[in-house]
Amino acid sequence: QVQVVESGGGLVQPGGSLRLSCTFSTSMFSIYTMAWYRQAPGKQRELVASIGSSRFTNYADYVKGRFTISRDNVLNTAYLQMNRLEPEDTAVYYCNAHALTSYWGQGTRVTVSS
Repeated sequence: QVQVVESGGGLVQPGGSLRLSCTFSTSMFSIYTMAWYRQAPGKQRELVASIGSSRFTNYADYVKGRFTISRDNVLNTAYLQMNRLEPEDTAVYYCNAHALTSYWGQGTRVTVSS
């Protein structure tokens, strides 16, 4: 059964760092575009960053220079390194795997607060 599983969320102080992981259980991981979205309370889900099969990356303006997306095609895992976190980054972060079909994880909660 194909599954997308996120991990790595938690509580962090402003200015701190977290690394999110997303494991996608498929033998075709390398062809999928992997992306991170987030949804803050009362807001719509929004794209944070994506990385294609060619490793081309795309970032939302508000995370450029702070977040880095990467992938390991051997481990079937995508990562989101988040540095200099701000309270406004508080949200549930979702991993998406997209090729001909799109798969979503259940999300991992990130809370940035002192």
